Amino acid sequence: MQCYKMAFKKLALINQCRRAYGSIRQGSKYSTTYRQYLKLEDGSVGSYFHDVPIGIQKDKCYVNMVVEVPRWSSGKFEISKELKLNPITQDVKKGKVRFVNNIFPYHGYIHNYGAIPQTWENVTSSSSLPGVKEPLFGDNDPLDCCDIGSTVLKMGDIKTVKVLGSLALVDDGELDWKIMVINTEDPMHEKINNLADVEKYCPGLLDATRYWFKNYKVPTGKPVNEFAFNGEFQDYDKTMKTIEQCHQEWKGLVAGKISASPNILLPTTERKGTSISVKDDRLPDTPVPDHVNKWYYV
Repeated sequence: MQCYKMAFKKLALINQCRRAYGSIRQGSKYSTTYRQYLKLEDGSVGSYFHDVPIGIQKDKCYVNMVVEVPRWSSGKFEISKELKLNPITQDVKKGKVRFVNNIFPYHGYIHNYGAIPQTWENVTSSSSLPGVKEPLFGDNDPLDCCDIGSTVLKMGDIKTVKVLGSLALVDDGELDWKIMVINTEDPMHEKINNLADVEKYCPGLLDATRYWFKNYKVPTGKPVNEFAFNGEFQDYDKTMKTIEQCHQEWKGLVAGKISASPNILLPTTERKGTSISVKDDRLPDTPVPDHVNKWYYV
């Protein structure tokens, strides 16, 4: 009977992410005009950042994930911190949309890449971590997560995922955690429960993950990235503490309890129920530049 109860509980959790979430799209994908907003069950517009529940359960195995970038794609899409209701947009630098370079032997992102909603890496608070000389501030974003499941997911998908561990990336002097997860709808998720299982059933994946995050900016002329903890992956227990801490930081953010210096722009915190109206006004995709498909050897 207990097994049936656990099975029903798990099914209810997965169904939580199968709500009638939709999207409202504006502009042309792969251009600076593109916006993908979260459409809620009642047809109103919500925030991918603030209105999707984090989904932590009592057993603390599962959280929710918002997919920003499907595996093998190159566009640097992310939940916007600046725009009201936090749509998914493509990152822009010097007026141009950004793509990650393909570092041999990979094409684009090697995971389904996204964010854990209702978390925030506090840009106003620093921490000292092993392997890093200077205290690190958060990167001002929701926690990043990397789904290792076999299915290529879609931008804007909201999935229940199992937490496996984490990697503490130091990116441009900021702490940028990468949470390793597996989609609970994946055929392998019952077998993969921790980092040791990842090594057993997906040999080489953790090393490839560390290599990719270390080197993916090298083709742009930047140095290799560094890691806290000397590049060692952190286990499930330590990772859940990080997630819970960042969830508490998010609560402080949306409650207006975070003070920042004038040169720091905190994320917008508008949520569902506001008077903001968004209409679907999508345009055909913009052609991807030829250089995006180039391979780099680092």
